[in-house]
Amino acid sequence: MKNTTAFVAAIAVGSVLMAGPALAQLPDPGVEVDAHTAVVVTDPQNDFLSPDGVTWGLVGESVTANGTVEHIEQLMATAKQTGVPVFVSPHYYYPSDHTWKFGGAVETMMHAINMFDRSGALTMDGFDGSGADWLERYKPYVEDGATVVTSPHKVYGPESNDLALQLRKRGITKVILAGMSANLCVESHLRELLEQGFEVAVVTDATAAAQAPGLDGYAAALVNFRFLANTLWTTDQATGAMKAMAKHRE
Repeated sequence: MKNTTAFVAAIAVGSVLMAGPALAQLPDPGVEVDAHTAVVVTDPQNDFLSPDGVTWGLVGESVTANGTVEHIEQLMATAKQTGVPVFVSPHYYYPSDHTWKFGGAVETMMHAINMFDRSGALTMDGFDGSGADWLERYKPYVEDGATVVTSPHKVYGPESNDLALQLRKRGITKVILAGMSANLCVESHLRELLEQGFEVAVVTDATAAAQAPGLDGYAAALVNFRFLANTLWTTDQATGAMKAMAKHRE
């Protein structure tokens, strides 16, 4: 299924949900960007976002259709310009992780194709340019000494890393969420951040997802984003909100 078709289908579902009496049950609470807001990007890594990445055959069409690579960069660049903190929640697998005894469907696939592999937790040998590394165009933002790179999440959500702690220690209560992939790590981060008491705006064109015969991860994510998040934004809306906050602060 084409990505654009999936998007139209998801919007159609949303229109039905918001019709008539359902309008009162599905509001758009919104998120006001302020000094307690941060941008969180999940998995801005080569294996997801580079044509040379091991999952490009599954996610490439969605990434290209959404302009995901460019939109993530826009979010990070605007955050840096406006003083909004940036957090990256990466996905790494070390040799010890490959001794796990079981896993879910995509999790098993990731291990089989050596996705996000690193040579060890205490070494950066072989990291540069690997599938686990950042896209080259993101490095000026991620490696500027100000971006917080959390410990890695291991399946999909941040329950196993220190993202919530790092946010709370900096007084962050609101998150602009983007990254890869929509119905897996992004949605799992959304759910856990909400459970942890954060307000979350999801940037729908700064993510993408796998597509397989009869399965469209991006369409599935859009429906759940609408049910769960405080609001859904495009990249233009998210960057506009950050710029408006910065202007008000002047």
